[in-house]
Amino acid sequence: MICPICNRQLRSKKSIERGMGPVCARKLKEAEYQSETQKVK
Repeated sequence: MICPICNRQLRSKKSIERGMGPVCARKLKEAEYQSETQKVK
């Protein structure tokens, strides 16, 4: 399976279940958090 964000091969079972690698998942989570924070202001 390939990460749809960075196009790298997903190797771990957890990454495959999540549908993206750990780095992309962390970046997405950070972006969502910043988006939510900006809505509150």
